[in-house]
Amino acid sequence: MSEPRGAEPPENATQRLPVLGRQEPEYDDLDRSESSAAHGPPPELEGEGGREGRFWSARRVPAGIVALLLLGLTGLFLYDVVSVRAGRPGMYWRRELARQLAERPLDDTWVLVGAGITAVLGLWLLILALTPGLRDMLPMRRTHADVRAGLHRDAAATALRDRAMEVAGVQSARVRVRRRRADVRAVSHFRELDDVRTDLDAVLADAVRGLGLSKVPSLSVRVRRPGRKG
Repeated sequence: MSEPRGAEPPENATQRLPVLGRQEPEYDDLDRSESSAAHGPPPELEGEGGREGRFWSARRVPAGIVALLLLGLTGLFLYDVVSVRAGRPGMYWRRELARQLAERPLDDTWVLVGAGITAVLGLWLLILALTPGLRDMLPMRRTHADVRAGLHRDAAATALRDRAMEVAGVQSARVRVRRRRADVRAVSHFRELDDVRTDLDAVLADAVRGLGLSKVPSLSVRVRRPGRKG
């Protein structure tokens, strides 16, 4: 006997649920050139080939010291001015400093020493203001306009040293990376030194380019025999 349409199914009865078919993406509609470009090497910025300048240090410690000194000196002078306005005598150190400046000649030893110290401090502050700092951080080639990256010199030296140790005949290697040059000192315990140097030049040149630095440093490779023991 068939159940009438619209009747509710009995309790605990099983029902077949509709199956949603999987919709395959329309790959024909994709732009293959854009898809391949997304997985390719990142493009460099136009103009300077992705080159970047050095990172600027925040100079928090010198700026904090100067700010504290200026704040303390300003507060001291302000307190002295308020004290004089209130009818009290000025501080002894300010009156003594004014007297010494009025009486001492300009060629006095202590005047010259104070002027020299002040000039050195001013020159130090100017150098901090005009130089970027962060000499240990090497700027990397920029591939995205909103992203800047840097590589520490020790990390770059470690990467180059690991590549140098892969060359046959190299017993030990010492690498020092600077802004414009990478110095490599290797010790070879077998093979001809010229052959080892040639292999090191090729391997390290590729390794330096692989670091992705904004300015590729030049290589200076030296190979020698190990010293005699005893």
